[in-house]
Amino acid sequence: MQREKRGTLPLDEDGFDKLSPERQSAIATAAIEIFGKGSYKEASTDEIARKAGISKGLLFFYCKNKRQLYLHTMEYLYEKVVDMVVDDAFWQIDDFFELLLYTARSKGSLLERFPWALSFSIRAFYPDHRDIKDTMNRWNQEQIEIMFERFFTNVDWSRFRDEVDPMHVLNMLIWTADGWMHQRQASQEPVRLDELMDEFTLWLNILRSWAYKPEFLTEPLGTQAGIE
Repeated sequence: MQREKRGTLPLDEDGFDKLSPERQSAIATAAIEIFGKGSYKEASTDEIARKAGISKGLLFFYCKNKRQLYLHTMEYLYEKVVDMVVDDAFWQIDDFFELLLYTARSKGSLLERFPWALSFSIRAFYPDHRDIKDTMNRWNQEQIEIMFERFFTNVDWSRFRDEVDPMHVLNMLIWTADGWMHQRQASQEPVRLDELMDEFTLWLNILRSWAYKPEFLTEPLGTQAGIE
């Protein structure tokens, strides 16, 4: 039987959810590192089990197979991001671009706590193996709609110029980030979190100056909810 949690990943019923939070964290942290270091195919479940402090047999008792382990790891990181980002300050922000900036900075703080989380997230955005490719591509696309339906309920859409579609703006940010990532990969340059944040903030400012009505551009980006 499959279940769906708030991340909407197709997860089988297995022993992972019955584990203590500490054991879940140990397995997920080990898996984030190993899946983040290389391709899905290259990732060693033996090494994940060793780093998690359990046997491989026990690992596959908790997660039925490598694919399910990967999906559990993705969901674990997703829920950690949501738990950290969607706090009281998040719901006080009613500006679309301020909310994106706040979310990005909160995500950055979480990624710094998991050294391989950024690499794992990038690989999950560009899945390379048939076991996960279709599922992850579908899931990545679903997150855009979920973001609007669940996390932008307090946004004041009247700030946008009448001819601008906010969904189009969000897609433009995704396309820009995708192009930046491909450029880095083509030049074999590492993706550094601080550089990505600088670029993302620049893109937000450019799109905000185009998308918003002039009367809503009097304050610089980063003034809501104590963002500096």
